[in-house]
Amino acid sequence: MVDYDGRMGRVYAAGRAMPAEVVRQWTAAFAAQAPERRPLDVLDLGSGIGRFTPGLAAEFQGRVYGVEPSEQMRLVAEQVPHPGVSYLPGSAEEIPLPEASVDVVLMFLSFHHFPDPERALREVRRVLRPGGVALMRSQFSDLMPDLFWYEYFPSAAVVDAGMFRALGEVRELARAAGLEPEEDVVRVVAGVPRTLRESYERLRVRAFSTFEYLPEGEVEPGFARLAEDAERDPERVIPVDTATMLVLTRPR
Repeated sequence: MVDYDGRMGRVYAAGRAMPAEVVRQWTAAFAAQAPERRPLDVLDLGSGIGRFTPGLAAEFQGRVYGVEPSEQMRLVAEQVPHPGVSYLPGSAEEIPLPEASVDVVLMFLSFHHFPDPERALREVRRVLRPGGVALMRSQFSDLMPDLFWYEYFPSAAVVDAGMFRALGEVRELARAAGLEPEEDVVRVVAGVPRTLRESYERLRVRAFSTFEYLPEGEVEPGFARLAEDAERDPERVIPVDTATMLVLTRPR
């Protein structure tokens, strides 16, 4: 399991910070899948450094709770306070909120970190109000993107796929927890194209959990090759990848 109170927590903001434009793009994608009425109360489950949490408060106009087990990540998030946001220590398996207390649960690249995903989904159902939705932005092992940087690290694609469950398995877990999954994922293109040089600078801090699991013998040679390519062709544009999100509903 990745320790977000260790090295990863220290480098996460440098490697995974998100421009305001991209936060707005994602927030619009979340809003398109949520109930139309306002205000809505939201749980950002695995909120990390709070990349989305203030934006969720602005969009949904209700209370937003960022639940994050890593103290180091919460401390970073709290450096940008918002009157509508509360950050709470806690885990997906024991969400520190009452039953039927939120209308939307966001899990943005956090589900694969949950030690007990079935228990976590039961907790998601518990805190959702009837008719509320859980938005699971995740990769799925049978729908993996072909990220440009996989070519530099021979094991990366296999390691990444191994961290995620297949879509069908996740849908079955959701049903077992009392949530109704959509038949297919929502595909979202949200991001800004970056140059190869910019992409290298973000990747080199190793803020993606993939690098925690790669054989060490691949990491330095891979970054050396990537640095050479970034020096040779720094303005090469890396396109934005299509992302996947599964929508789960608590029945009324």
